[in-house]
Amino acid sequence: MSIKNRLRLLGTLGVFFIFTNAFSQTTASSYSALGLGEFNYGGLTHNQAMGGLGISYGTGWAINNVNPALSTRNTVFNFQAAMTYRNVNAATTSESETLDGGGLSYLALSLPLKSTKLSMGMGINQLTGVNYNILVNGDVANSNLSAVNRVEGEGGISEAYLSTGYYLAKNLSVGLHASYLFGSTIRTNQLSLLDSARNQIGATSEYYERFTVADVSFKGGIHYFFKVGEGKNIHLGAIYHMFGDIRGKQFAKVADQGEASDPDTPGDIINNNDRGTIFLPNRLGYGISFEKINKFVVGLEAQFQDFSQYRNFAGESGDLGESFKVGLGAQFVPDAFSMDNLLKRATYRVGLEYIQTPYVVNQSQITDVGINFGGSLPVNSLSLVNMAVKVGTRGTTGNGLIRENYFNISFGFSLNDNTWFYKRSFE
Repeated sequence: MSIKNRLRLLGTLGVFFIFTNAFSQTTASSYSALGLGEFNYGGLTHNQAMGGLGISYGTGWAINNVNPALSTRNTVFNFQAAMTYRNVNAATTSESETLDGGGLSYLALSLPLKSTKLSMGMGINQLTGVNYNILVNGDVANSNLSAVNRVEGEGGISEAYLSTGYYLAKNLSVGLHASYLFGSTIRTNQLSLLDSARNQIGATSEYYERFTVADVSFKGGIHYFFKVGEGKNIHLGAIYHMFGDIRGKQFAKVADQGEASDPDTPGDIINNNDRGTIFLPNRLGYGISFEKINKFVVGLEAQFQDFSQYRNFAGESGDLGESFKVGLGAQFVPDAFSMDNLLKRATYRVGLEYIQTPYVVNQSQITDVGINFGGSLPVNSLSLVNMAVKVGTRGTTGNGLIRENYFNISFGFSLNDNTWFYKRSFE
């Protein structure tokens, strides 16, 4: 690698350190109040546009952080980043509220150490997100008092990862994705008592809880394909993401409003940065895709995770159950070799997602149905501008639940360069 390319690589790696703490709230959901929040398993922008398709299929022009085995298909240097915005209308039978959130979604880098044979990748990605603000009014039993309870949460768990893919045998690749998990979830519960004239009685009490994660996790992947005709392939893929006991520390305190987050003010400290673990169940995924080279791909994939095994810092299971996701996705290129029509060279994507979320409220398990679409537009011979949109609905207004109608948009870019690992004859 030339000195010039080494400097370019150093500059690119520096971006990861600059933006490590730059993640904003890319989640907005009342249901993120449960468990560790809302999990992100949709992959990067191009995966999201196809309903999360990425276990069984990947391309040479886009990073695959869903299945590390498919990183062997990256034959050029690739750097990707994206911003995400989410707008949610949350409604009950009597009222509604709009929530939103957005920010940097991910940074990812792929290096073909030996083209088609061995690859390395790294990146920063948000694994879970917590962002909710719920106001609950109710009567205090056996009294003429009423209570106003404001429950808020923010934060999430992110991962900084290294991955590698290896072409093991003919048409067979394996991969490993190793993550360092970091970040905090912060939850507060403020309680005020009111008399019959709606005058506040006493001070507002507050419960503050901060759980900070610092641990590692591993994901293995495998990919195999075989020909079914001229220029046509069937792709098979599988992943297994191992979590288990995730180490961290927790601070929790009850005090007057505004003082619960400070360990040096009056109040009752429940956890004083005590070290412990939460138990996060492992995740299994697999899929199948059909490809007509340089024309179209269609695939069906599923992922499973049994959150009934989940245990929080106190060893409690919470209101969680078995979760699964099924995604059907496709992409289409009108004419991959068109030189005079940019729109013909663009990639168009569409997908459908059905998710049984882990959230169980009032003995009802919350489901999520979404429609995805998007695409990639070439900006030169190799690099792309990527976009994905998802419109969906989660939950219902029946049985005292909350229905969320949401709109997600992910907008990013993919910088590809095939000169990094080729020695030039003339400089």
